[in-house]
Amino acid sequence: MSAKVLIVDDETNVRLNYRITLETEGYTISEAVSGASALEEMIGRSFDLAILDLRMPGMDGLELLAKMRELGIAVPAMIVTAYSDVPHAVKAMKLGAIDFLQKPLRPEELRTIVAEIVRRHAPQKEHEAESFNTHIVAAKRCLNLRSFAMARIHLVKALELNNKSVEAFNLAGVLAELLDDVDKAKKYYGQAIKLTMNRHNRTCAGFLHCSTSAPLRSRLVWEKTTNKQNQMTDIIYIGVSIVSGGILILFTWSCSKI
Repeated sequence: MSAKVLIVDDETNVRLNYRITLETEGYTISEAVSGASALEEMIGRSFDLAILDLRMPGMDGLELLAKMRELGIAVPAMIVTAYSDVPHAVKAMKLGAIDFLQKPLRPEELRTIVAEIVRRHAPQKEHEAESFNTHIVAAKRCLNLRSFAMARIHLVKALELNNKSVEAFNLAGVLAELLDDVDKAKKYYGQAIKLTMNRHNRTCAGFLHCSTSAPLRSRLVWEKTTNKQNQMTDIIYIGVSIVSGGILILFTWSCSKI
């Protein structure tokens, strides 16, 4: 049986594009033009995934997600936004939505993340062999379901199997922040940043958050990098983004030498 996906967006062309992209992959698609109509759909029918536009007239995507959880509707949700809505993203994650895409979407991005979420919540095989990937998938599933204790268990096991995984440390940071443990969140995000820098053959000299009040993911940090002669070459700005095909993606960019 094909997975059932509900597309919630007030723009007709957007819904049509999503429908075309996903129907060619075999998904059964339903549409809702507003948060209120989406609730009616989900109360009367079951879905494997709801794709929610964050900004809509009336009930926006975040309000819809909150109402879903209030009514006991546990359908996994993917958030789509055209804005850098990091504070809203933190609220969405606390409601179990940890998957984000930014408009305009590329069809391959949409296909990839929808397939990942559907697989994540498919019935689990009995006696499935434990591996790094199975624990990462399970951790994401637990975060979707807000089973934070189980998410922690799976992340601990994942890091035991691979303590150089940027994704695992990012997820650990997400979990810590959702539990309001800022110090641990900072530690895990920092480790993810260091691993990313090391992959690009840069040495980390330390980093400084620009804001102490905003959520960690909304803060930019600066990083001084050195070459092999230990001479200052440039500044790399590092942040954690919620866009483009996943939960959290580290990004870096350079500015001129100083």
